[in-house]
Amino acid sequence: MALSDTQLERYARHIVLKEIGGPGQQKLLGARVLVIGAGGLGSPALLYLAAAGAGTLGIIDDDKVSLSNLQRQIIHDTDHLDAAKTQSAAAAIARLNPDVKVELHEERLTAQNALEIISRYDIVADGCDNFATRFLVSDACFLARRPLVSAAVGPFEGQLATFKPYEKDEEGTPLPTYRCLVPEAPAPGSIPTCESAGVLGALTGVMGSLQALEVIKEITGAGESLTGKLLIYDALDTRFRTIKLKRDPANPLNGENASIKDLSHHA
Repeated sequence: MALSDTQLERYARHIVLKEIGGPGQQKLLGARVLVIGAGGLGSPALLYLAAAGAGTLGIIDDDKVSLSNLQRQIIHDTDHLDAAKTQSAAAAIARLNPDVKVELHEERLTAQNALEIISRYDIVADGCDNFATRFLVSDACFLARRPLVSAAVGPFEGQLATFKPYEKDEEGTPLPTYRCLVPEAPAPGSIPTCESAGVLGALTGVMGSLQALEVIKEITGAGESLTGKLLIYDALDTRFRTIKLKRDPANPLNGENASIKDLSHHA
């Protein structure tokens, strides 16, 4: 697929990078990326993926834009209050880059639809705000053999990891899944919500942008994958640190006694 003159100009700063170049940009234009949640993390991730020329962006979210979202969910604006977040995000993407096709899923991800939706895409960026969906996404990506770039934030801290648990490391051991990082969901009420604890708006911008960057790296093959690692960002101390993630042998997805064969047992 040859790039048009307009595309050569639009993506010129990518094309001159030897790690991406024309071939990498063509991979981006041919990629299908699913972004789960058009909120604080999904907003910057979607904008940077659209700007980068990710060919097809799927957006799944069943919420509407509210005034309290606008402190951090930068893909939305005051004119779109009460609009579906999927529709608001699609309008912003259309203004930014007409190269990008947007597929909207104005629904909640469930055990009944997750595998079918995720299987349509090449890679998934998860920015949802609850553990049940995170486990569901992780399990569906494993079963569909799709890379998962997962980001999360607290009031002043962010985490980022890439998961490819259907692959093995150099020693032949399966790579970790999200369930190796979080074996089970915390008890209800034990983790403060964004509404009760608050979140620094610009923090979601940092983590969502990093999430988009890792998706771009996975698509183009540039740099070193974050697979098997966890990146932690402390916004108050302006400090990044990376720790190695190990597979949990008790993991029900790819552990020694794997039990999850379909999404009916994802929880």
